[in-house]
Amino acid sequence: MGLLSQGSPLSWEETKRHADHVRRHGILQFLHIYHAVKDRHKDVLKWGDEVEYMLVSFDHENKRVQLVLSGEEVLETLQEKGERTNPNHPTLWRPEYGSYMIEGTPGQPYGGTMSEFNTVEDNMRQRRKEATSLLKENQALCTITSFPRLGCPGFTLPEFKPNPVEGGASRSLFFPDEAINKHPRFSTLTRNIRHRRGEKVVINAPIFKDKNTPSPFIEKFPEDDEAAKASKPDHIYMDAMGFGMGNCCLQVTFQACSISEARYLYDQLATICPIVMALSAASPFYRGYVSDVDCRWGVISASVDDRTREERGLEPLKNNNYRISKSRYDSIDSYLSECGEKYNDIDLTIDKEIYEQLLQEGIDHLLAQHVAHLFIRDPLTLFEEKIHLDDANESDHFENIQSTNWQTMRFKPPPPNSDIGWRVEFRPMEVQLTDFENSAYVVFVVLLTRVILSYKLDFLIPLSKVDENMKVAQKRDAVLQGMFYFRKDICKGGNAVVDGCGKAQQSVELAAEEHEEYALMSIDTIINGKEGVFPGLIPILNCYLENMEVDVDTRCSILNYLKLIKKRASGELMTVAKWMREFIANHPDYKQDSVITDQINYSLILKCNQIANELCECPELLGPAFRRVRYSGSKTDSSN
Repeated sequence: MGLLSQGSPLSWEETKRHADHVRRHGILQFLHIYHAVKDRHKDVLKWGDEVEYMLVSFDHENKRVQLVLSGEEVLETLQEKGERTNPNHPTLWRPEYGSYMIEGTPGQPYGGTMSEFNTVEDNMRQRRKEATSLLKENQALCTITSFPRLGCPGFTLPEFKPNPVEGGASRSLFFPDEAINKHPRFSTLTRNIRHRRGEKVVINAPIFKDKNTPSPFIEKFPEDDEAAKASKPDHIYMDAMGFGMGNCCLQVTFQACSISEARYLYDQLATICPIVMALSAASPFYRGYVSDVDCRWGVISASVDDRTREERGLEPLKNNNYRISKSRYDSIDSYLSECGEKYNDIDLTIDKEIYEQLLQEGIDHLLAQHVAHLFIRDPLTLFEEKIHLDDANESDHFENIQSTNWQTMRFKPPPPNSDIGWRVEFRPMEVQLTDFENSAYVVFVVLLTRVILSYKLDFLIPLSKVDENMKVAQKRDAVLQGMFYFRKDICKGGNAVVDGCGKAQQSVELAAEEHEEYALMSIDTIINGKEGVFPGLIPILNCYLENMEVDVDTRCSILNYLKLIKKRASGELMTVAKWMREFIANHPDYKQDSVITDQINYSLILKCNQIANELCECPELLGPAFRRVRYSGSKTDSSN
């Protein structure tokens, strides 16, 4: 999770005093990197995934499941047995926000050969097996995006009560500070976001109105005036960073061959973010209630929103410099490539002094405004030992700002003095229950980057429409119910995709000449295609694969992955979010009141764990013919 410096963390008031210093030297560090590697070309394709996990414990006797606060200990053992013993170990492990979370990645990045796609799932399986082997009896490693009863009384093991006093990190009514990772970055981020904002963060997720859900649904907080004012009718109220950063996601990072290719990929993939987010929807429950959203994005965005009342436009500007339209965690605000410039239709707030400085140093307008926009933000964490740095050889101040702008896409310059190239990070996906699903989404996105670059595809639409898509993508059952703005003429400029897709694309281009470049489409149309409307991403990927040399085993794996994406898009298979909703709705203990009790939560997470470890079938989610090789997964006794 971003920059993990060690040292003595400063309070918000101390950090604020050094904010201009961090920004000034962060820009100098960026300029040193840029001038050193701006002309670097021919870096090979490398890529890797990041999977976040939760540690859970099952109490079979009392039908209860809790989050286990042992992430730091498990992580220490994984690192000691892995990378510290063998630098070429096939897995890497890193801390995450929750003390019940860990993050796993492949030990080395994957390369550019097609056969690499056949190793992704095996590596994910190894990660699950490694971590699971360290757990106690009746504990399991789960890839669930949001724990349904996060923030409910006794949701952690050991149990801790929230302590909403000023001396704490979050001052939450629901989320105890003990559930935050002990690394000083995480509690400092939590505290400083709250102090900078001037109040606790406010998260209101719409409640799902079932047959017996009170209407209006109103929670009362008689002992907390702040919560009483902040909570909204018909919404689930949450008040801490942990409700967002304590969720799990699935991310992919790509190394491009040059800075121009990285900028092109950044722009093209930005338009895909809401589509893939809706396809991967997996988080319909919050604080023990059924919500009316399927994705975590709005929740996590609000959970780290450090903007003051002035910056949010609620009070006149007096102590702050800018009105800022979005949280630090949101969709991108500007395209980076020349072909994207005309679609930059969002008002961009920038630091004008930094922008002019970058222009004078030879940075072009588009990249200069991107960096100047990132740097309107303050640093949120600063360590006493990391204030004065060697700007020519270190990048901590740049990364301090860069890594706390949590956007759908991240444009990543190389670290100083490294052999790493220009990279982009694809960040909107929700983690899935099984290694098969997570591999499918990763392979789909990586294949899409290969097709974008090979065929010079153009998915660009006005960025304001991408923002609208992001709002639609979070809604309940957006995959089937939502309509998304998408470009019709993705091969405009005369590039034929391939013979097999050319005719369909040609009819789309002719239609586009008479109408706008983009139209509202269903995800089924975008992914699977519709005659005369759009050729479909899966058919284009299949055309690409037919022109590549792919061994039979790899081709079989890829086709299985694409089949999952195809069927999720068409509705033949459910998203994880929809499957979870159906599971709760059909549970014998559910009262149709939008409440997820301990017993219901236990049944759901136990079932998720059984599916992840292939101890039971789930045709609604994975298809009827889903068969994988079994492996030693959970230590939980599923017979209970």
